[in-house]
Amino acid sequence: MRSLNRWWIAVAGVCLQMSLGAAYAWSVFRIPLSKEFGWTISQITLTFTISWFCLGCAAVLGGLWLHRTSPRVVAMTAGFLWGCGVFLASFSAHKLWWLYLTYGVLGGIGLGMGYIVPISVLVKWFPDRRGLITGIAVAGFGSGSLISAPVAHRLIERVGVLTTFAYLGIAYAIVAIASGSFMRLPPEGWTPEGWTPSAAQISQRCDRDFTLGEALGKWQWWALCLLMSINTMAGLSIVSQAAPIFQEMGKASAAAAAGLVGVISIGNGLGRIFWAWISDVTTRKTAFFLMYLAEAILFWTYHSISSLTILAVATFVVVMCYGGAYGITPAFTADYFGPRHVGPIFGLMMLPWAFASAFGPSLFAYLRQVTGTYTQGLYLIAGMMTVALILPILVSPPRSRDPEKAAPPEGAFLEAHEANDASQ
Repeated sequence: MRSLNRWWIAVAGVCLQMSLGAAYAWSVFRIPLSKEFGWTISQITLTFTISWFCLGCAAVLGGLWLHRTSPRVVAMTAGFLWGCGVFLASFSAHKLWWLYLTYGVLGGIGLGMGYIVPISVLVKWFPDRRGLITGIAVAGFGSGSLISAPVAHRLIERVGVLTTFAYLGIAYAIVAIASGSFMRLPPEGWTPEGWTPSAAQISQRCDRDFTLGEALGKWQWWALCLLMSINTMAGLSIVSQAAPIFQEMGKASAAAAAGLVGVISIGNGLGRIFWAWISDVTTRKTAFFLMYLAEAILFWTYHSISSLTILAVATFVVVMCYGGAYGITPAFTADYFGPRHVGPIFGLMMLPWAFASAFGPSLFAYLRQVTGTYTQGLYLIAGMMTVALILPILVSPPRSRDPEKAAPPEGAFLEAHEANDASQ
């Protein structure tokens, strides 16, 4: 029964993430907002940038709050804030500052607080499939625009861009709050029946649980931040401009571009599962190296693509690699610092990530605006990814110098308040 319960919790986690991941459909709103209110590319893209920056900051708060209250409370609060932010954006006619405040700040806070919950919960329910389950959990976030992008496009055509915000905000809140109500932690000391860590799993993991303060004192924590942040700068630059890229470089219609945004969101979700599975089969380091290598090759050649089909395929692969980092890094964090405090430790990683997520798309949009093409931005990203290939080679798990601090058997990591939550 326990095994069945944990899979239902996983399903709820994916639904929660899909509601939050609808934020990836932002590029569908760029052209309609520009036409209706005369805002520039950079001004509209800044909304997306603000929401992602707030996501990173709020993930820290969500991770810390998880250790003080029920994950259901955090998840349901996050769902309400996200839906409320999108709904209130419907009142932003000719008020760019209001769009920033509602969709950007309020919605972004909801995104960050909610994003960390399924990761923290499921990594404890699935110690036997740590990489795969975190990949599945965040795959919902990555594929959120699969439904929301084409739905948003049709709504914009029928009722206008601002009314679309209102409808979507209500829908997002309902799905996120309902899914968040299923989030709970396993009992203290729980492990899957008959499971023990393999030698390969042990070799990839630290020898004890680290507290948040201890993790911050390890260079590995900063290395994992850098790994995820660099990948985010590259992938999010493309994601934030996906619809215009398809229209400008691939000569697609607005409807076709919106549909392709939904299609590439499959790559975002699939990449989180695929690369997380690869990291389980090989190592987290190997998976990151392969992702970086694929991205470097694609970004060096991306500017020369004129065929819409080839452009869509290349973008799909880039977005797969972008999503892969979110599938691997939570498991990477649990491997290197233990699962007990993975919520706040991984949550705090989202803070430097927030700066990367803000800087990358903003710079990419600025270069497009001042040069008239995406070429310079693409070359910049290609060079960055090429240099960054050294990072996954260098990183290694921290080890305790004190044998008495060695970790207890896998699964004996949960605090008493977590057991109380699981019994509620």
